[in-house]
Amino acid sequence: MPADSTQARTWTPPPLVRHYLRYLRLERGFSPNTLAAYEHDLRLLSGFLADEHADLRTVQLGQLQTFVATLSDTGISPRSIARILSGVRSFYGYLVMEHEIDADPTELLQSPSRSERLPDVLSVAEIDAIIAAIDTECREARRDRAIIETLYSCGLRVSELCTLRVSDLYLADGFLRVTGKGRKQRLVPVSPTAIGELTAWFADRDTIAVRPGHEDYVFLSLRRGTRLSRITVFHIVKQLCLRAGVRSTVSPHTFRHSFATHLLEGGANLRAIQEMLGHEDIGTTELYMHLDTSHLRREILDHHPRNQPRTSHGTSQ
Repeated sequence: MPADSTQARTWTPPPLVRHYLRYLRLERGFSPNTLAAYEHDLRLLSGFLADEHADLRTVQLGQLQTFVATLSDTGISPRSIARILSGVRSFYGYLVMEHEIDADPTELLQSPSRSERLPDVLSVAEIDAIIAAIDTECREARRDRAIIETLYSCGLRVSELCTLRVSDLYLADGFLRVTGKGRKQRLVPVSPTAIGELTAWFADRDTIAVRPGHEDYVFLSLRRGTRLSRITVFHIVKQLCLRAGVRSTVSPHTFRHSFATHLLEGGANLRAIQEMLGHEDIGTTELYMHLDTSHLRREILDHHPRNQPRTSHGTSQ
């Protein structure tokens, strides 16, 4: 999710979707291109719900919100997500009209902001709290620690984390080879802390009965022996944040934003951050400069003597 081109060719719309598309074609008079766009939107949603073990008729608001977060995490722009959600809302409006469902699950679903505002950034203390919330008695403890450390240490997209392969690791040299958007590869430094967590996880990983075809993936399900899905990583992060008492909205992508922001605040070169994030356009990376400038402005307002409250006699309190 989103489905690749092979899945797109082989996807068979379920009856609810076929009836909806026929309604759009016959009663609304939509063009073939518009119909294809609506079908694409519902194909994305259906693929996501299949991973969630849910279906179009029984989907809940919380699952739709995770769907939106997943679209964003795969690099789809807010404008494109808003268009996809428009198609999804239209579909559920049709189902309500046809009495196929009682209530519209998209009624309270919000589209992502189209502004350039970045998501919340975690502090180092919050990241430490999330890692500390991992139950050391849990079978997945070492794996989950390695996941969080790798997300934060390397600034990976969740899709890049899930498709990371053992053959992509050059831990002795302190690097990972990451396959990003457009199948473009880049080398990313990995911290000694993350190397330690990955090494500890491999001791557990070696005991798993791995399914054929999944032997080279770094992060696996202990129960199924298959590579982790994006939805599973979202769930892991959500549960750890609840245990840690981190109340801001956190997704795997939040660790990527935190990675870039902390590097910039620490004095890293913007071009180096661009390379590590895999941004083709330096303008995308420059959004972090805007965030950092806002941070510096707050520091000045809080600490510069000209910004301190004054008494009626003109002296600082």
